[in-house]
Amino acid sequence: MSTQTPEHKLQVESGKDQSRIWLSSPHMGENEQTYVTQAFSSNWIAPLGPHVNGFEEDLAAYTGVKHAAALSSGTAALHLGLILMDAGPGDIVLCQSLTFSASANPIIYQGATPVFIDSESDTWNMDPVALEEAIVSILNTPIQTKSGLSSRIKAIVPVHLYGMPAKMNEIKSISEKYGIPILEDAAEALGSTYQGKACGSLGDLGVLSFNGNKIITTSGGGALISDDKKKIEKARFYATQSRDPAPHYQHSHLGFNYRMSNVLAGIGRGQMEVLPERVAQRRSNFNRYKQYFDKWQTPGGLSNLHFGFQNEPEGSFSNRWLTCITVEPELNNGLSREIIRLALESENIEARPLWKPMHLQPYFKEYAYFGNRTSEQLFENGLCLPSGSNLTPLDFKRIFENLDNIISGFSSR
Repeated sequence: MSTQTPEHKLQVESGKDQSRIWLSSPHMGENEQTYVTQAFSSNWIAPLGPHVNGFEEDLAAYTGVKHAAALSSGTAALHLGLILMDAGPGDIVLCQSLTFSASANPIIYQGATPVFIDSESDTWNMDPVALEEAIVSILNTPIQTKSGLSSRIKAIVPVHLYGMPAKMNEIKSISEKYGIPILEDAAEALGSTYQGKACGSLGDLGVLSFNGNKIITTSGGGALISDDKKKIEKARFYATQSRDPAPHYQHSHLGFNYRMSNVLAGIGRGQMEVLPERVAQRRSNFNRYKQYFDKWQTPGGLSNLHFGFQNEPEGSFSNRWLTCITVEPELNNGLSREIIRLALESENIEARPLWKPMHLQPYFKEYAYFGNRTSEQLFENGLCLPSGSNLTPLDFKRIFENLDNIISGFSSR
């Protein structure tokens, strides 16, 4: 039976399908239901179970690490990572500013003090120059925390923004130079690699996310990964309410309800089977957009407009989770990302600004920031375009026709 409403059926027949085109919607494969059915048929619905174990093994094998803990969210993984790095009151954590707030919130959960680091213009990720400037400044001049002046830096949190690997060689060199561990936020970067190694495997601890909009999803979920067996075992312990090995409920440590359910892990196992295909589809989306925008700005093209993209440096491989552009009004006859976003929204096509930097967020504005405001410029001019792996040729036709209508009005000015 058709699921189309009469209105939608008429729109399709008239060639005016205005159904929502989402930024990044879930995309199921063929076997997720099989794994979920196994969980139901065995009545293994509660947290933990064979699918959790299998999903952790799948993640470890794919990323090349030895151990993985499947958790309820990427935020939970970041929180446990900071606990394992002993970050607490009076401690400082250096966090990329251009990111989602989940990268920074767990710092506050632990009573630690975030210091925000600007982006560099190539990959849009943590600027190694600003990172070292922050470390030197803090070591020489302690900063105010809620527990008093401190120069104790417990962790560096770089983020692989929109799937693009950060400049990890430089960041790791700084980490080693000053003895500060890396909590690698690869929430958006499953399937991306740097110098042949999977994102998430490059720091002391790595974080993954399987939220509904990610390249694969478990509806909600995340993982903490590492070669350090003791740390991952400790993470599992904390994530299951820190229950001591006793016949009764005994707790010697503060615990959390952070473990993934067997049902959701079943979805994850099916999603892992299609991950290479999803990466290829997302990268294909990027190439289609790049080809489209190039027609407006190449010599002899339709206009002299300029659209920027995240660079993929040599040795980096991005999953291109989201395709993002920058649109500077002064280079585009007044055309801005907000003009494009609102025009697409009026046609029921979702696009979003880049993440608003943490140092500009009302909650975090009191904390220190190091950099040259590159992240502010990226936020001002950056736009995330529809990038789901389930976009169809008709979706792209509609997106490009609407972009033509928007951009052509500025190219002739």
